[in-house]
Amino acid sequence: MTDLDLATHAALAAGKLLHENFGGDAVVDEATHHDIKLALDKQAQALITDILLGARPGDALYGEEGMAGDQDSARQWIVDPIDGTVNFFYGIPHFCVSIALRVAGEMVVGVIHDPMVGETWTVGKGGPALLNGRPIHASQRDNFADSILFVGCGKDEEALRTGIERFHRASLRARKMRMMGSAALGMAYIACGRLDAYIESHISLWDIAAGQLLVETAGGKVELTAVPGHADAWSIVASNGRLPVAELL
Repeated sequence: MTDLDLATHAALAAGKLLHENFGGDAVVDEATHHDIKLALDKQAQALITDILLGARPGDALYGEEGMAGDQDSARQWIVDPIDGTVNFFYGIPHFCVSIALRVAGEMVVGVIHDPMVGETWTVGKGGPALLNGRPIHASQRDNFADSILFVGCGKDEEALRTGIERFHRASLRARKMRMMGSAALGMAYIACGRLDAYIESHISLWDIAAGQLLVETAGGKVELTAVPGHADAWSIVASNGRLPVAELL
């Protein structure tokens, strides 16, 4: 089984678990002002870990719910078991499983699976970006007046303020704005032309790792800037590669 096939298998298995539990009484492990952690997050990541490291025992795994495997390995799986946990908890069917593989610092595999809609985006380094097995491409829109933009607001006060200011500036120029609650799905939507750009000032690596390779392979552009003082946290500007998104920053 190839790495891409393995990641897809793990994402589908976790997605099945999420679908089966959607709409039930989710157990909250931790609740903060702007976020929720569910027991199901850990359960889904454990399932993914068993599948990935069961097949690749020498690999490392770095996920939202912790690390596993050999952390000195050059091969690192990057996992978000539920990107959009708050949506899941409130019964909003917009969330996904995100799995990427980074080898010697380079993203080589990306899988994003939406279990509620039944959509799976897949990409391997050097291969095409696919949605349910069909090739996809970022949009050709180059005019803000025709665009749909996704601006995230983060979870701390500074990120919220920055996001709201950007949302306001962008809303004056775009056809429509969206604030969707899943960075990975936002990037998948850019890759297949549904959205034209996504901006957020503070986002974690596991939210965007698979989406980065997907967007870039589909003809888009992703710019990441490290957030000082936060390990693997990034400011992100992802787009179809045609819109002058820097004008909104």
